[in-house]
Parts: sequence; structure tokens; C-alpha cells
Amino acid sequence: MNSLLEEIKSYKDQFKQNAPAEKQRLMAQATQELKDSGIASGLTVGDQAPSFELPHADGTTVNLKTLLENGPVIVTFYRGGWCPYCNLELRAYQRELATIQEKGATLVAISPETPDYSLSTKEKNELDFYVLSDVDNIVARQFDLVFDMPDYLIDIYKASGLNVDAHNGNEDWQLPKPATFIIQSDGTISLSDVPADYTERVDPKTVIEKL
Repeated sequence: MNSLLEEIKSYKDQFKQNAPAEKQRLMAQATQELKDSGIASGLTVGDQAPSFELPHADGTTVNLKTLLENGPVIVTFYRGGWCPYCNLELRAYQRELATIQEKGATLVAISPETPDYSLSTKEKNELDFYVLSDVDNIVARQFDLVFDMPDYLIDIYKASGLNVDAHNGNEDWQLPKPATFIIQSDGTISLSDVPADYTERVDPKTVIEKL
């Protein structure tokens, strides 16, 4: 079984071979602009994680404070089930779920998608962990992850038939950076990985080592 980082490299290589050059150029430009802007840099190690309560794809409500009573919580923010890199990451976490649970931790994935789309993501990837809906990016904003997509990138997405606004149930075209945190039982963040490049992810095995 390939690692997440190997799977991501393989997908990026395919994209470079198949996607139009102008599309690649503009998407790289958007990533670089986000890096240069310094916005949405995320909470860091030592910060207190904001408490939150969000709907799970199965219709129940999940409360961070309650989860922390049982041990540390890994929280990973993803852009949506439409994002191939996010799906690779979610499936990689599913492969490591037993190890995470053996270490006494809970895994939570959060996106701005509506509960219906979160359920689709959960079913499509056969995920057995919490998949939560943060509509309007309320929690992602508290973790300092949210940015506005530039107009030219929105045009590219729309031309590809990708309507993020429909997935998110609003018109704002805002996304969180993909980010991963370990939150200890006292609410302190002990790992923070917040890449500006949405194709970069921390490997779940690395996250487990930090538990």
C-alpha cells in the first residue's frame, strides 16, 4: 500500500500530464498568492483550541469538549468531497483509524460542505470516523483557516463543472486551508499543520507519531 504522500505525488504527476497549461498556471498562481498573503495561517502549537459543536454526517451532533474527555482528538479540515487530494487524505486516515483508536485518540474531519454532501463523502470513501459539516466555515474561521477564492479560480472551477457554492450551501466561495491539528485533553494544540498549498498534506503516520 502506498503512503499518502506517494499517492499525492502520483495524482499530481497525472494532473501535470493531462490538465491544460493555462489551467495549471492559474491554479499555481492562486496557491502562490495565498502563500504570499500570509492570511489564514492557522492556530499554532500551544494555542487553546476553540470548543465547537457540529453536525455529523449521520445526523448526530459532535461536541469537541465531550470527545476530549476520552483523550486527544485529531482534527483535520478538508476542502470538500470534490477535492481529489482531500479524498486521498481521508482514505489514508481510514487506513490508520485502528492505530489512532488504539492510542486512545479520536479522529474528526471537518469541511464547509452541507450535511448531505458530507454524508456522500463519508459513504464514497467508506469512512468510519466523524465527518462534520461546518457550514459557513464558522469553526474553520475560529481556527484561522478561511480565505476567499480569487475570481479567476472560481471561473476555472465553474468551467470544470465544480460548483463549490452548491456543495457549501452558500454563495461566498470561501474555503478553509486543509489543516491538521492534534488537540490534547486540556484543549491545548500539540500539532499544527496548515499548508497554503492545498496539494500538500501531513502523512497520517506522522500525526500518529506525534500523539
